[in-house]
Amino acid sequence: MAKRALIEQRPWLLASVAAATAYYFLRDNPIGEGVWGLLLKGAGVALLALYVLLRVPQGKHRGDGFLLVGALALAAAGDVAIELDFLIGGACFATAHVVAVVLYLRNRHKRPSPTQNLMGLSLLIGTPLVSYVLSAQVPVAIYAAFLGAMAAAAWMSHYPRYRVGTGAVLFVVSDWLIFSRMGAFDLAPLPDLLIWPLYYAGQVMIATGIVQCLRGEQPVR
Repeated sequence: MAKRALIEQRPWLLASVAAATAYYFLRDNPIGEGVWGLLLKGAGVALLALYVLLRVPQGKHRGDGFLLVGALALAAAGDVAIELDFLIGGACFATAHVVAVVLYLRNRHKRPSPTQNLMGLSLLIGTPLVSYVLSAQVPVAIYAAFLGAMAAAAWMSHYPRYRVGTGAVLFVVSDWLIFSRMGAFDLAPLPDLLIWPLYYAGQVMIATGIVQCLRGEQPVR
């Protein structure tokens, strides 16, 4: 069974990594512009969603798997849409965060530690606050409230904090770098170098961490 899974399903994870890597290195080249660039960018997380769909086991956790697939699919749509219309892309990501929050709240940690509670509260409040400081835009802070709720819920879930929780934090940091381009804080060249790697690495950590828990390959806390 393990060999069959490796042959039939995990290549989609490899394909996702390949697409995301190709987009990173080709995005500023002629081949990475236009339709091909959009397809490459969207394929990174879209293929990750397909990987999750094929890896989620039958049984009581199937619903959680579909929620994860939904969040990833919406994020992939956001990756493409944000290149065409910033507001539509932001709406796709905000909806993805709502779906992810539902997933994490269905899997809350039953006995969170004081430090876990503190980290969750910090992400919930600090994410929109820092986003506003960086961008000086209220709509960005409103979107970041959804982002912070997602990261806080991920950290407070029973999924492994240093896999899923850290992945959500990387997502937050990636968006902070985007917001820094809108305000008075010049963090160049960090946004150009790190936005995509941090975002994609965060999505991979979230997806693989949750899938391993759903398959019983890693114990929940």
